[in-house]
Amino acid sequence: MNSNRPTRRYHQHHPFWIRMVVVVALAAALGVVRAEDPYLFFRWEVEYATLSPLGSPQQVITINKQFPGPRINCTTNNNLVVNVFNHLDEPLLFTWNGIQQRKNSWQEGMPGTNCPIPPGANYTYRFQAKDQIGSYYYYPTTSLHRAAGGYGPITIHSRPLIPVPFPPPEDEHVVLAGDWYSDGHVSLRKKLDSGRTLSRPDGVIINGRRGEDAPDQPMFFMAAGKTYRYRICNVGMKNSINVRIQGHTLKLVEVEGSHTVQNTYDSVDVHLGQCYSVLVTADQTPKDYLLVASTRFTKSPLATTAIVRYNGSSIPASKDLPKAPEGWAWSLSQFRSLRWNLTASAARPNPQGSYHYGKINITRTIKLVNSANTVDGKLRYAVNGVSHVNSDTPVKLAEYFGVAAKVFKYDLVRDEPAADAENKITVAPSVVNVTFRDFVEIVFENHEKSIQAWHLSGYSFFATAIEPGRWTPEKRKGYNLIDAVSRHTVQVYPGCWAAIMTTFDNCGMWSLRSVALERQYLGQQLYISAQSPVRSARDEYPVPADLPLCGVVKGLTPPATP
Repeated sequence: MNSNRPTRRYHQHHPFWIRMVVVVALAAALGVVRAEDPYLFFRWEVEYATLSPLGSPQQVITINKQFPGPRINCTTNNNLVVNVFNHLDEPLLFTWNGIQQRKNSWQEGMPGTNCPIPPGANYTYRFQAKDQIGSYYYYPTTSLHRAAGGYGPITIHSRPLIPVPFPPPEDEHVVLAGDWYSDGHVSLRKKLDSGRTLSRPDGVIINGRRGEDAPDQPMFFMAAGKTYRYRICNVGMKNSINVRIQGHTLKLVEVEGSHTVQNTYDSVDVHLGQCYSVLVTADQTPKDYLLVASTRFTKSPLATTAIVRYNGSSIPASKDLPKAPEGWAWSLSQFRSLRWNLTASAARPNPQGSYHYGKINITRTIKLVNSANTVDGKLRYAVNGVSHVNSDTPVKLAEYFGVAAKVFKYDLVRDEPAADAENKITVAPSVVNVTFRDFVEIVFENHEKSIQAWHLSGYSFFATAIEPGRWTPEKRKGYNLIDAVSRHTVQVYPGCWAAIMTTFDNCGMWSLRSVALERQYLGQQLYISAQSPVRSARDEYPVPADLPLCGVVKGLTPPATP
């Protein structure tokens, strides 16, 4: 060996492509190169089963033989692929309550956006939990299927690099609570189709059953001294619920995807469609305790319980149940106490409070008044005098394929209700046009005696105020323009109004609907169309190649997208 031979240096003599491979490998090892976000795959077999949620056998919709259905447990920005096999005897759709579906209303799963999955067929939903964290749930949207179950939890965790504003809990418990009918969904649908209204629900269930049917079976476990996260969602059909745990306080940490100021409550009101996360510390004498869920704002409240057992305990829970608060004034006070945690990071590595929504000029105000009346002798619910009806062609598809005029008319719902809107009802598909990226104020005014709950898909909004009486522009002086919680569902108490604000920057067709199943089914909903001035894949994804087509768009070729 010639010791005088010069030593070769890697960067001097290896080809450029080899050097680049090494650079990329080193960058990846250091976390500089970002791969595509992870994919999670689910296969759902949807079918009927005979179960007894209220003690008597009835037909229930199960997913993979489970009721509630399987949990979608994911992390911010995960890509979700859910292959749904419909073994029911009717067409089927699922929606993802609160998942924003950025630029992708094709996967929203509402009758106004998608053709249903026929019996014996399957369809694969593909969407991303883009820049979201929090507690959500899914449910079927076709017919009255939600009255038969088919729902389940979605939990989205923060990425490891994003700090969470509380210590990691020992474990998480999902609480899907809501009212339930003993009659099957077919019987309930016949009542509504015949012009009648649904009566009072028959009971309340937690995670598919009521506590009195399993008096010795714990649903949740805790270890003494440890803290647990309870993700509570109201998956019911008609009533708000109150949730409390014997002897324990509830520290609120999240509302519908937003970290909140961590107030402590003895109980929380959770209205239809809403999800809350609370921390519960096992700091009491080790024994069994009862988690109680009861209906609110009803003459004769319905209630059920679930056993929370301290590990190793053999001491039964006390039968003395904590009482729920009374009246909606208490609930309104609780709403006013909710505040966005501006010191916590969101799903992205930037402070939530960096979005100063209170300083954005309002471009448009839409005032919506709910009403009920009869049309041809049958009950209908309406918004500003228009009662939505689903057409054979989803309104989203009709718009995208350029045949909207054959299916619906835009803006039947005006920004301000007509004087006779509460007495005169028009039954038709209802679509409201909004200008892309406009900052819009929506006011819900409830002239009825029952509490309402409204959900906007595709967006989060700032719930800036709920107040008694009628809304006027002067009421804006009382808005919370600093730290209102960013969420997707808002309640409106009887004789009250609620105001929300949002930027319509998510292209697509999105549902704004009453969460009460009966009201939604009989027309108390509409669709909001936010279209980009230029049809571009930058603003909205092209129609999926495998998306089912129906009605007047069946067989049509999708328009080209740049």
